[in-house]
Amino acid sequence: MTAEDFLEGQILLIDKPLKWSSFQAVNKLKYILKRKYDLPKKFKIGHAGTLDPLATGLLIVCTGKFTKRITEIQGQAKEYTGTFVVGATTPSYDLETEVDATFPTEHITAELVQETVKQFIGEIDQKPPVFSAIKKDGKRLYEHAREGSEVEIASRKTTIHEFEITKFDLPEIEFRVVCSKGTYIRSLAFDFGKALNSGAHLSVLRRTKIGDFSVENGITPEEFEKQN
Repeated sequence: MTAEDFLEGQILLIDKPLKWSSFQAVNKLKYILKRKYDLPKKFKIGHAGTLDPLATGLLIVCTGKFTKRITEIQGQAKEYTGTFVVGATTPSYDLETEVDATFPTEHITAELVQETVKQFIGEIDQKPPVFSAIKKDGKRLYEHAREGSEVEIASRKTTIHEFEITKFDLPEIEFRVVCSKGTYIRSLAFDFGKALNSGAHLSVLRRTKIGDFSVENGITPEEFEKQN
């Protein structure tokens, strides 16, 4: 590829490693491309949909003129796989924070789990996690949360197209979900735990698809560096 190719626009499929922020991954690519192709200072590059540092998987990065396509790509359905841990909640709904409450799980059967899944198919109301990047009163929610201030979060409509339990082995439940833009799988974990008359948090999350783009065709930032 040439500098011109990246300026005209490329869609790069990146398999984001664990503990990397989406911002870090984009910056790494920007650094690699600028160094190799001597691209202008104002070279455009951005991602189509944030992945939390504790999630892995598909991060779509657009360069040059293709950054105009970010909104269109972000609007497509997304597929995730992951693991809920039942019987405990955390303030962030995932492993970013420590367990703050525990709940009984003796009553939870594979049948109950399958029945509960049905409640979450289709359009649902969902509250974003307190530890999220959504802005409220000019600050991101996680900033309010870290300060310990109480914030009223409005619920929003989101759509779960497919929700499948792939393994039931308490306290872990493995799943696959296909959902609309703006769905928080951490919130799904929390709400699912509640619907089971227990509690749950997310311990593993991997984004496998966005629209027709699949992580199977993605490469890690390190592999990208070796190729460029």
